[in-house]
Amino acid sequence: MTSSRNIAVYGGSFNPLHIGHLAIMKHLVDVAGFDAVYLVVSPKNPLKQSISSDSARDRYNAAVEAVGRHFGDKADQVRVDDIELNMPSPHYTIRTLEALKEREPENRFTLVMGADNLSIIRNWKDYSKILTDYGIAVFPREGYDMAQIKQDLLSEDPAYKIHLLDAPLVTISSTEIREARQRGEDISKYLM
Repeated sequence: MTSSRNIAVYGGSFNPLHIGHLAIMKHLVDVAGFDAVYLVVSPKNPLKQSISSDSARDRYNAAVEAVGRHFGDKADQVRVDDIELNMPSPHYTIRTLEALKEREPENRFTLVMGADNLSIIRNWKDYSKILTDYGIAVFPREGYDMAQIKQDLLSEDPAYKIHLLDAPLVTISSTEIREARQRGEDISKYLM
C-alpha cells in the first residue's frame, strides 16, 4: 500500500512561468512541509478574459522544461501535471481537485493560491467545498491583507481550512512580464 502524501496543487496559466512561481514552489517544498507540489497548467481560467497567449500545451511543455532545470534533483517532489489539459472546459478548480483525488485517493490535496485569489474566492464554483474538503495554502500578494481575508471567510464558516504561508512576497506578475515583452523589453531575468 502506498503511503499518503500531502500534495500542494499550484494551478495557473503560467503565461509565462517566472521566478516568482519558482520562489513559491521552493517555499512549498523546503519550508511549508508539503511532500510534493503539482504545478497544474490551466488551459483557461473561467474567471478571466481570454488573452492572446501561448497555447496551453506550449505552456505545459515550457513548464516541464523549467521545472526540470530547477528541480531535477527533486523530481519526486515537484512535477508539472497535465490533468487540466485532458479535461473538458470550463476548467473549474473543484473539478481538478476531484479528478486528482480520484486518480490518487491515497493522497491529501491542498490548493495553493495568492491572497489576491483568496479575496475573490466566493466567485469560484463550489468554493466552500474547496475550503472544507481540500483547504487552501495562501501566499502573500502586494496590497492584500491575508489575515483579514481569512478572518472574513472564517466568519462565514469556521470549518474552512485556510493556511497562511510565511512565503516571500512576489512582486512580479505574468501580466507585467507579457506587457514588457510586448514593449520589446528583455524579460529573460524574470523567467525560470
